[in-house]
Amino acid sequence: ILIVLPQQINYILRYAMAAGEVIVIPCLSDNYTYLVRCHRSEVTAIIDPGEAAPVIAALEERDWNLDLAINTHHHHDHIGGNAELIEKYGAKLLGPAAETARIPDMDETCAEGDQVLIGDLEGKVFDVPGHTSGHIAFYFPAITALFSGDSLFALGCGRLFEGTPEQMWHSLQKFRGLPASTQVYCGHEYTQANANFAKTIEPDNPILTARCQDIDGLRARNLPTIPSRLDVELATNPFLRADDPSVAEALGMTGESPVAIFTEIRKRKDNF
Repeated sequence: ILIVLPQQINYILRYAMAAGEVIVIPCLSDNYTYLVRCHRSEVTAIIDPGEAAPVIAALEERDWNLDLAINTHHHHDHIGGNAELIEKYGAKLLGPAAETARIPDMDETCAEGDQVLIGDLEGKVFDVPGHTSGHIAFYFPAITALFSGDSLFALGCGRLFEGTPEQMWHSLQKFRGLPASTQVYCGHEYTQANANFAKTIEPDNPILTARCQDIDGLRARNLPTIPSRLDVELATNPFLRADDPSVAEALGMTGESPVAIFTEIRKRKDNF
């Protein structure tokens, strides 16, 4: 269910399911932060709060408390609102065990194989190094939601500031086994630029062509392109398609390894 709610900020989108809901909140210049609420317990978490003010506005409008703050990685545009939100609401802070030295004051840490709870909503943790060495992501099956931070983007992936192309390729493969209907909630509104690049890799992909038109329409109305569906990502995102023969052929790299092809795509995107 998609409901557009008028706000003082540009927009807030609400995705409601039986078990819980996700509120998509824009912050900073092009970041997204996500309120996740368990309906039964009324426990509420914020994922990657780059700043506090829009989160506070969304909570106050709904008369909700904040119980938990969750970080996927240490970059300031994903943790910048932590301190103010924790002070105001007394929320606990959860983040990646591998980034304890770079995210202050975490109450709990987690890594792949762990389970996180937002009330009754159970989340699976993935270690997804590449963008940062300790990056994690969360999948909540009850709300069919993947919170990928800056690992997987709509039609893209994060820059490799601390990891290798091989690490990022293997990180992204971890998402491929999730249900096709999984909603991908990523860290930034980069989709239109990513789409323009993706067309240079697969100009003859009809699903990509149609998707690019949809994206242009959304952005023309200042609406977000997030979340995206995982099956659509698998059909159009070049960074997930480095093992597809059509991509190898388009790049003149038939017979090369998926890692080599991924490396070439990432290099081209970095210089796009």
